[in-house]
Amino acid sequence: MTTASHSVNLDQIEEDLDAHRQIETLLAIVARLRDPVHGCVWDIKQTFMSILPYTLEEAYEVAEAIEQDDMFELREELGDLLYQVAIYARMAEERGAFEFADVVQAIVAKMIRRHPHVFGDAHIVSEDEARLNWERAKAAERAAKGEREHISALDGVAQALPALVRAEKLQKRAAHVGFDWDNLDEVVAKVREELVECEQAIANRDGFNARVHEVGDLLFSCVNLARHLGVDAEQALRAANHRFERRFHRVEVCLRAAGQEPSPELRSRMNQLWETIKHEVG
Repeated sequence: MTTASHSVNLDQIEEDLDAHRQIETLLAIVARLRDPVHGCVWDIKQTFMSILPYTLEEAYEVAEAIEQDDMFELREELGDLLYQVAIYARMAEERGAFEFADVVQAIVAKMIRRHPHVFGDAHIVSEDEARLNWERAKAAERAAKGEREHISALDGVAQALPALVRAEKLQKRAAHVGFDWDNLDEVVAKVREELVECEQAIANRDGFNARVHEVGDLLFSCVNLARHLGVDAEQALRAANHRFERRFHRVEVCLRAAGQEPSPELRSRMNQLWETIKHEVG
């Protein structure tokens, strides 16, 4: 839909929150904010590239609210993320590229197309079958676009994804065409192998690029281990970050209670506190 941004009555915005019109109200607000005459100076100057960092930030804030099981915060963060979608759609509409309705139409069509066992006649009974069908549908869509003469199983894994997320997606794509370890023992052995190669690089005093290479291989193999254990590597690392923060904050509190501050001279004391806190609070 095309919204006449200059016609928005701000006095009616808060009143116009009928359940069937909330999306229209959001789009009207975004249009007003982008209006060259009546809009907000900051919103008017934004571009797809300038908004991108905020989108990534909002997505991570959604993830954090979920991890903390904070439903009030999740509602707020999902609203912020929805605003990102709305402003992208508005900027695209201004270019004559597409509108918000086109975004909705595209995702509706995609969900129906990728769930033939729900909206069609296909018979799928297991989660594995559903996942395999999903990947086949995505591969067919990529092939239909005809963007490349030779279609790779790894096509479509966005470069901008966090490295751990992208590693897992690449591994899953390869696994779908049979390129994977046969069992968990082999994966564990690969992690050990990559750790040994890191130790060798240290012992040989290899250059910086070689160390980057070996550490990268080690991290990639750890993602593989997480995948075979059914663990999301990105979420696991985020959880580890939270545990580290929580424990270190407790170390700081204990030191300050004794009139001390964290410092290299107190490393032994900090390690003692760390181990105590680790066993007390996990």
